[in-house]
Amino acid sequence: MDGEPQAAPRHRSPLLDRRGAVPAAGPDAGVAWHYGDPTAEQRALTRGGAVVDQSHLGVVRVTGPDRLTWLHSITSQQLADLPPRTSTETLVLSPQGHVEHAAAVVDDGASTWLISETAPGLAAWLDRMRFMLRVEVADVTDEWAAIGEPVSAEGAEGEPVTWADPWPRTLPGGTRYGLPDDEHPGADRAWRLVLVPRADLADAVRAREASGWPLVGTWASEAVRVEAWRPRAGREVDHRTIPHELDWLRTAVHLHKGCYRGQETIARVHNMGRPPRRLVLLHLDGSGHLLPDTGAAVRDLGDLLTTGEPGREIGRVTSIARHHELGPVALAVVKRSAPVDVEVVVDCDGGAITAGQEVVVPGDGVSVDRPAAHGPLTRGLGGHPML
Repeated sequence: MDGEPQAAPRHRSPLLDRRGAVPAAGPDAGVAWHYGDPTAEQRALTRGGAVVDQSHLGVVRVTGPDRLTWLHSITSQQLADLPPRTSTETLVLSPQGHVEHAAAVVDDGASTWLISETAPGLAAWLDRMRFMLRVEVADVTDEWAAIGEPVSAEGAEGEPVTWADPWPRTLPGGTRYGLPDDEHPGADRAWRLVLVPRADLADAVRAREASGWPLVGTWASEAVRVEAWRPRAGREVDHRTIPHELDWLRTAVHLHKGCYRGQETIARVHNMGRPPRRLVLLHLDGSGHLLPDTGAAVRDLGDLLTTGEPGREIGRVTSIARHHELGPVALAVVKRSAPVDVEVVVDCDGGAITAGQEVVVPGDGVSVDRPAAHGPLTRGLGGHPML
């Protein structure tokens, strides 16, 4: 689960010095995986009363009078008229439409704040794109830290900078591949990030503990995220990812804004349908008490029942969680053409394990508002049926 080689974190949270703290690894290195009782921690978070150390996330601040129109012009979301204290998210895409950076976005009226897992690279890219515009970009991760709360409210005037996760609400200009907003498993997940001065992180957490909220680790927050099918840049994104594959057009892409880098791919795949891959939730067989690592191969059943050998690789596990009610679950990105109604096999040390699929992005790869075809698809000049 957290078995990837651990890179040295940019910041080590002082909350790791708490008794019982077990460090997280991979993209969550620097904060606690849990504090000794992960099941109780997850239940507290699910009930809506807990605080999560998210100080490993990066923070980029953009200032200047051109900041919103500039960010609007170079990223995937409608930001030009973003009101203060209104949360959204945006993506930086490659010219081919692949996700390079993802950022939670909120403006406080004077600065635009971007919370990202790739803050140094994001800040460097933004700085290169400033040209002659009246904007300034700063990676302020050394000064600011995030804490997570199971609250859906936006920050009010006079309160700390707060980003309320819009997932899975389909934002204006967005579209969805998966379930309607009110039927989505993420509809009941409240989540926001509050920025506090990094030097005050421990005090901010203690203030919440004094009100009865326990401090919980990323074991809990990741289990709830996986249950909600919520994509995360540090887990679900690789060098080939396009937003359609993760149902990320709900919250991170505006389909009707002007041109930006990667916009051609966004429009083409939306209009034609069938992105190359699709996100899926896997319900893992926990009878053998085995869990795969992130990156484990997902295969079709093949001849597993007769020869013990699974079939071809159809995708990779991106996130693993031990959920207090669902049991072991995972998010995986698989080939769109893989059947949606069959069990699969996941590679694991100690033996492959079977898993049932829960569809996140449908196998037909068509969004709910894909433009209607103008007529039958034909080949050749003039569309002659024999050409």
